[in-house]
Amino acid sequence: MVDALGYPLRFELTPGQDHDSVTGYRLLHELDFCPGEVLADRAYDTNAILELLQSRAITPVIPSKRNRRVKRPLDSETYKERHLIECFFNKVKNYRRLATRYEKTANMFMAFLTLLSIRLWLR
Repeated sequence: MVDALGYPLRFELTPGQDHDSVTGYRLLHELDFCPGEVLADRAYDTNAILELLQSRAITPVIPSKRNRRVKRPLDSETYKERHLIECFFNKVKNYRRLATRYEKTANMFMAFLTLLSIRLWLR
């Protein structure tokens, strides 16, 4: 999860078989502040996430899944800002140690990801 400027706020390391929406719900549920909008891709278009955002008066900018019966309107101008999370992933991949997973334990990987996040915030 990144803020409006692309700086990392929160991250969680999950197994590959976990669906994004499960982790996304957990991260959004644990937020200790209330952003005006949440931008996410189609994987986060679940009723649970939408209800959570609505209960906290947060505007979801999430495109509807193709199998959703009633499509929600999407603010495409705001959705264009979602590239910031992809830019963060690119910054992570620029650090070879993280991109190639030299750290085999989850704790060490999270430690280096935290160090990278601190470095990005201090720039």
